[in-house]
Amino acid sequence: MSPGRRSTTTLWGAGTSRTLRAHWALAELGVEYVSKPIRPRTGETQTAEFLALNPKEKVPVLVDGDLVLTESAAIVTYLGDRYGGLTPEPASVERARYNEWLSYILMELDAHTLYVMRKHGDLKHLYGEAPAAMDAARAGFEKQLRWARPRIEAGDYLVGEGFTGVDILMTTCLDWAVAYGFELAEPFLAYLARQHRRPAFMEATRRNSSSTTP
Repeated sequence: MSPGRRSTTTLWGAGTSRTLRAHWALAELGVEYVSKPIRPRTGETQTAEFLALNPKEKVPVLVDGDLVLTESAAIVTYLGDRYGGLTPEPASVERARYNEWLSYILMELDAHTLYVMRKHGDLKHLYGEAPAAMDAARAGFEKQLRWARPRIEAGDYLVGEGFTGVDILMTTCLDWAVAYGFELAEPFLAYLARQHRRPAFMEATRRNSSSTTP
């Protein structure tokens, strides 16, 4: 669909770090959208209407015209490409760096460490207690975060000279880490403070709800 064509944009999901990413991208780009603030593990993702959109029973889900798109990073990247912001030009060196950061944040910080802690901490009634896995995840996060520190210290943003979608993802993961009791080094705290001052972050937080959890 061409950027100039008008369509109804709807975002399903609220109340988590991952849904915040999608709300934030929409706010940064100034896209008008309908919010369906359903939450995970409430039964709202198991309705027939929602399952027709996403059988994975997870939020966020973006509906943009005829497109139904799941996964927060895919949504952020699509919106950046679609509306001309948040993503570097395809096939550029900066786009390669964007993809590198995207993969690193999603795998090393989100899925392999923070979400392991969520599964066996907040959600231990579903996934069981696993103290060894929790300890390994905490140590893994601290180790992997060292890779990001030189870039965090070198500039305001992760890729190039401007704010991109990977700054959205990094901010949500660092906030998640703070909520889990990690003591972040000062460069990371300063980075978070800069991103938190963005008007779009504040607007997205409001729309995502004041009771955001990872």
